[in-house]
Amino acid sequence: MTVQQASTEANLLNLLIVDDERVVREGCRDVAQTLGFSTFTAENAEQAYKILDSTSVDVILLDLRLPGIGGLEALRQIKQRRPETIVIVVTGYATVQSAVQAMKHGAFDYVTKPFNMDELRILLDRVTGHLKLTTENRMLREQVKARHGFGGMVGRAPEMERLYRIITKAANSTHPVLIMGESGTGKEVVARAVHYTGCYKDKPFIPVDCGSLVPTLIESELFGYVKGAFTGAQHSKQGLLAMADGGTVFLDEIGELPIDLQSKLLRALQEKEIRPVGGTRAVPINVRILAATNRDLEQAVQQGTFRRDLYFRLNVLTLRIPPLRDRKQDIPLLVGHFLERTERATGFQRNISDEALKLMLTYDWPGNVRELEHCLDRACALTSGPTINTLDLPTTIQNWHVQTQTVLAPQAPAAPTNGIVPIAEMEKQAILEAIERLHGDKLEAARLLGIGKTTLYRKLKEYGAAI
Repeated sequence: MTVQQASTEANLLNLLIVDDERVVREGCRDVAQTLGFSTFTAENAEQAYKILDSTSVDVILLDLRLPGIGGLEALRQIKQRRPETIVIVVTGYATVQSAVQAMKHGAFDYVTKPFNMDELRILLDRVTGHLKLTTENRMLREQVKARHGFGGMVGRAPEMERLYRIITKAANSTHPVLIMGESGTGKEVVARAVHYTGCYKDKPFIPVDCGSLVPTLIESELFGYVKGAFTGAQHSKQGLLAMADGGTVFLDEIGELPIDLQSKLLRALQEKEIRPVGGTRAVPINVRILAATNRDLEQAVQQGTFRRDLYFRLNVLTLRIPPLRDRKQDIPLLVGHFLERTERATGFQRNISDEALKLMLTYDWPGNVRELEHCLDRACALTSGPTINTLDLPTTIQNWHVQTQTVLAPQAPAAPTNGIVPIAEMEKQAILEAIERLHGDKLEAARLLGIGKTTLYRKLKEYGAAI
């Protein structure tokens, strides 16, 4: 067993103290041992190198004024040999210049002589917290890497495990798939997972956003058009349904498709052929359809805005993506995933503090995974150091806990008249108590109370509570 393994199993960190003054070495050693460090000492750089060759050291307390090889040169050598080791430099000059030079060469922090042991204790406590945070982030990244094969999907919650199983079955099927989920849950990611983990993975995957294109453009995109079909059609164009030959067309926000185009799409799926705009000849197609929406299509069918026959045609297999608020245990994994991606893009490793992560776990994430991704991108852009703290998060998240506590704060009931409590007051207390018991989950509170979410939010507004 190596020294590093023994240190890890005993929850100890190895500290190397490099100083030519025996009194300083012994004083620092005594303080470090009270904090649980396993300590080593060296009088000069040569002795420090020998220890580093045989021992895995987590933290080095390095005096910049050493006999022989100077402290700055020793720092450069140490960071080349052990770039992951944290080095705290000790300078007796008390000058900014020496400290800045050391920080440029990779020092974690510095302390100036003479220093008291309480100052050293605080510094070593901070280093311990940093190492703990780094280890936790590394574990998160390893857990993320362990979950692969689903097109970038991340999560271990029971709801996600069920989704993975259904994706595996859907991937090996040729039937249409309807993907349901709120905005920001990752419907296109799921669609890509279905395509690239099944028998279609070597064929084209073509996404179409039905909600962002005007109706005439959607029709020409899906079905194509012939030369002269309309003003500006100087050449014929193949439609995406034909272009994806043998592959997949993903119709995102299918609920926004105009009713007349719904009938044309239904006919194309039933007859396996399309007629380009302005054309007279049918073109055969061989394509699998994946569709997604954040709308309630059953309700849209009842309202007459979505064709019932097309709904049944698409709804052969249904995948429902859980909102992030229903799988908050996946937030640490997602945070690790996005931070790892940012590190690959920028080359700069960032961690997240325990306080910031706890705050993120209390937030409801109405924008789901997309909101979490944007939150971390913003935090990485704003933070000035390697650690994302609560103040780096958007104000909506920072204020969330305070707002929730305001909503849930116990309020004195209105004074009853002749022992009779008004129904409105009873209703108010029932709503607030339900939200409190459900830890701020307003949608679940509305469901259990038997009222609509719109009604619940209107009532909270009437009560003057934060929404």
